[in-house]
Amino acid sequence: MQRVSQNWYMGTADAVYQNIYSIGSEQPKYVIILSGDHIYKMNYERMLKQHVDAAADVTVATLTTDPANCRHFGVVDIDHDHRITNFLEKPQQTELRSPYDSTKISASMGIYIFNTEVLIPVLLKDAEDPNSSHDFGKNILPKMLGDYRVFAFNFVDENKKEALYWRDVGTLEAYYEANMDLVSVSPVFNLYDEAWPIRTHQRQYPPAKFVFAEAGRMGHALDSLISSGCIISGGSLKNCVVSPDVRVNSYTEIEDSILFSHVNVGRSCRIRKAIIDRDVHIPEGSSIGYDVEADRERYFVTDTGITIVTRDYSLFENPVAVDYFTSE
Repeated sequence: MQRVSQNWYMGTADAVYQNIYSIGSEQPKYVIILSGDHIYKMNYERMLKQHVDAAADVTVATLTTDPANCRHFGVVDIDHDHRITNFLEKPQQTELRSPYDSTKISASMGIYIFNTEVLIPVLLKDAEDPNSSHDFGKNILPKMLGDYRVFAFNFVDENKKEALYWRDVGTLEAYYEANMDLVSVSPVFNLYDEAWPIRTHQRQYPPAKFVFAEAGRMGHALDSLISSGCIISGGSLKNCVVSPDVRVNSYTEIEDSILFSHVNVGRSCRIRKAIIDRDVHIPEGSSIGYDVEADRERYFVTDTGITIVTRDYSLFENPVAVDYFTSE
């Protein structure tokens, strides 16, 4: 993040520029640039094939969306050959319409395929421009339209649902809502598609375990995703996404929440509409998400009422012992 200067990433183009050595060491013919905070299913091979067939210098993935959303996107004008003729970065309003749906606009997804021989010089030129914001949508792409072959690829959703699924989770609210999408009875984003497996690193933990079947002390979870290594020990969860190696102790109730890895929740806690950071130990008897003003004194609470509990929250000033290894 400070590879070539004393600056942190100053824009999307600068983020690639600061890692330009990686491109040079691999010497690829094409470079695919992706956004790290988006959720979708897309076959990049389709996009690359169109890029090659069109003899493009750069191809921009686009999706159709309502014109009212234009201020959140780079909006492109596309001709009948899929070539981009105009690029407006987050306009307040626009008369441009998509060739794929005349009632909508075509918006950039922040996904690009560049020919490497084109990408390197435009990054170097942009890095030397003191007036640039060093952003692909704001600076680089609009300047390329006259001198390079810039094309659009209309997003083909591989999610196999009626509604197109693409989410930008660049805010806490969007991240929370995307997680809550997954726990519905019939989630819009399909994690169970055998033809589209999720490929990621997973540490080896034992299966999730639910213990105790006593009245008022039953370990169970409803409409929730529970990862491996979790022990739901006499507590209850509803509408939750629970990461690996989480312990929920007896008489605790958690709903509408996201728990990161290695969280331990003590006995007799009440938690709702919260995001709990990894390695956090919630002391016995804690209440989170029920009193906004009290929560704001200890945690960060978003405008929509999501409580964010991080490892440095103020309860650690007077921690209550949590019997992590022995408590049932």
